[in-house]
Amino acid sequence: QVQLVESGGGLVQPGGSLRLSCAASGSIFSNNVMGWYRQAPGEERELVAAIDSGGNTNYATFVKGRFTISRDNSKNTVYLQMNSLKPEDTAVYYCKMRRFYSDDIAYWGKGTPVTVSS
Repeated sequence: QVQLVESGGGLVQPGGSLRLSCAASGSIFSNNVMGWYRQAPGEERELVAAIDSGGNTNYATFVKGRFTISRDNSKNTVYLQMNSLKPEDTAVYYCKMRRFYSDDIAYWGKGTPVTVSS
């Protein structure tokens, strides 16, 4: 199985930045898609950004121009650089890994909370 551990969350003021990390271990898929999702209290979990093994990315419209997803395959780690943070970005951020060809099996981290407040 795959284990995903997120880190880097915390409290930040509006306009500030955070960098989230997700370290993967275990039976990692060689061809995979990794993504960041977030879930605010009372809201559904939503996609923030995703990146495949070739470095192709996909972003939710509400974070385009502010967030950047990247990965270091040698470290089995995916990052989410979050700039110009807004209060509405407050949520628990989760890391996900799935096979490139199928979403039938996916692994999730436990999440790291991000709070944007002045």
